[in-house]
Amino acid sequence: MKKLANHGWLCGMLVVTAWLAAPLAAESGKHFNSDGYRDGHYRSPLPENVTGGTTLSPQQLQALIAAKSPALIDVQAVTLRTEAVEFGLSWLPSEQRFNIPGSSWLPNVGYGELESFMAAFFRDNLARLTANDKTHPVVFYCIADCWMSWYSVRRAHQWGYTNLYWLRDGTDGWVAAGFEVVASEPESIIDYLQ
Repeated sequence: MKKLANHGWLCGMLVVTAWLAAPLAAESGKHFNSDGYRDGHYRSPLPENVTGGTTLSPQQLQALIAAKSPALIDVQAVTLRTEAVEFGLSWLPSEQRFNIPGSSWLPNVGYGELESFMAAFFRDNLARLTANDKTHPVVFYCIADCWMSWYSVRRAHQWGYTNLYWLRDGTDGWVAAGFEVVASEPESIIDYLQ
């Protein structure tokens, strides 16, 4: 009888475990589109590496900046208000953004799906920042646990850029390592909205 009771307890635990795990299994594929990009929940744990790029620590990035002068691209998201174009506005940051000195801030280019104007904004600025040299080193970053920088590396790689880097923990990791950040403004997107 005791053997049967232990078996029942085990079966009960298996049922509870399966019941608890079911939403997690469904969740794992839920936020990704058919191209493998997230379509939501951009703030979540990241993989250690990115296809097409090299993952950097803040110290490695500091050495890369000193040695190769890479294009530094901050992709932190911000609200885009297309109706404000007539007033000369487009980006509406909710607070001041601080990024790595020498960076260009290209908000929202790391979303899973880019509208055509946003893809053009990203491509044109990437070409400008690399002087149309797809071998020029480019570093993408955001903040900790932000998929947008990961996707920006992936997208640039798909466009033929070959010397890509990813600061996985973004400005959070940069500041935690004791490095300086400076106030920044997003690059203008007005020409792409008209």
